[in-house]
Amino acid sequence: MRFLQTFLFIALLFPIGAMAQYTEMINTNRPGVSQGAFSVGKNVLQFESGISIGKEKHDLLQTETNAFAWDYSIRYGFFKEELEVSLIGIYQRNKITDSRGAVPFEFTNSNFRSNTLGAKYLVYDPYRKKVLEGPNLLSWKKNNRFQWSDLIPAVSVYAGANFDFADNPFTPEQESSISPKIVLSTQNNFIGGFVLVTNIIADRVTTDFPTYGYIVTLTHATNDYFSIFVENQGFKSDFYADNILRGGAAALINEDLHVDLSVSINFKDTPSLFYGRLGVAYRFDMHGDDEFIEEKGKAGREAKRAEKEKNKALKKKKKEKRRGKKRKDSFELDDDGGDGGLK
Repeated sequence: MRFLQTFLFIALLFPIGAMAQYTEMINTNRPGVSQGAFSVGKNVLQFESGISIGKEKHDLLQTETNAFAWDYSIRYGFFKEELEVSLIGIYQRNKITDSRGAVPFEFTNSNFRSNTLGAKYLVYDPYRKKVLEGPNLLSWKKNNRFQWSDLIPAVSVYAGANFDFADNPFTPEQESSISPKIVLSTQNNFIGGFVLVTNIIADRVTTDFPTYGYIVTLTHATNDYFSIFVENQGFKSDFYADNILRGGAAALINEDLHVDLSVSINFKDTPSLFYGRLGVAYRFDMHGDDEFIEEKGKAGREAKRAEKEKNKALKKKKKEKRRGKKRKDSFELDDDGGDGGLK
């Protein structure tokens, strides 16, 4: 019930709205764990990875866990600007001390917490129209203040398949299984360098232990190279439920390289947890010419027709300019200065 109340509270606070477009600087989902609405861009191959070291303490089971985790993400944009495919996962190794007996004993376990192959598609991008319309040339103030249209988010949909392995201590199923994961992502880019990302998640929905959750991430770019973030994640299933708060910072080394540092805590003791996370993201930028995502329907056809007419007019103008220059050059060559062409 508490999870449902939290979910409704988040939904009322932040509009839920999903597309992908190339940016001059690396576009990464780090340092949080949410997925932004936009993809890496067509013909961009991007690697994102991090290591986490943390401690969990379970008061009821009287166990203490020292954990090491490696998270990874491989993202590639292809075919269309709106589309990317990805492999996202976490591998974790735990060293557990059990104190329930007269003599505490230690044991270890390890496996993939998740390993998901999927694709994300941007279905709506309100910012494309704003770029096409251009800034208001008559008012600097209108271009640099909050507008109600800023509340309309970009929206994307992610669909993937979880590959869970047998005898996995991090999943409820004892046998190997493949199950779907669906994520609805929204993204608002506000004036002042604030970005709000919301994820609504349905995970392993075909199993006996489906998980439902949300992630809300607020990022603020303090300048062109440094940003800070705060994130809240909640999820619930019959196997495990939790509510986690994260915070941290990221630095842009260059347009293709990003590093980050963050911490995570929760608010219960079954178990309590504290993790530190260090990460990096790097892209191989093979993107070609910039392109706008086409608008669909009648408006899209009219825009495409207008663009063709515009390009046609520009080509005609250039052609006429070249002809005029050629005629001018010919005239200047024929002009002998009145000497009849005699040298």
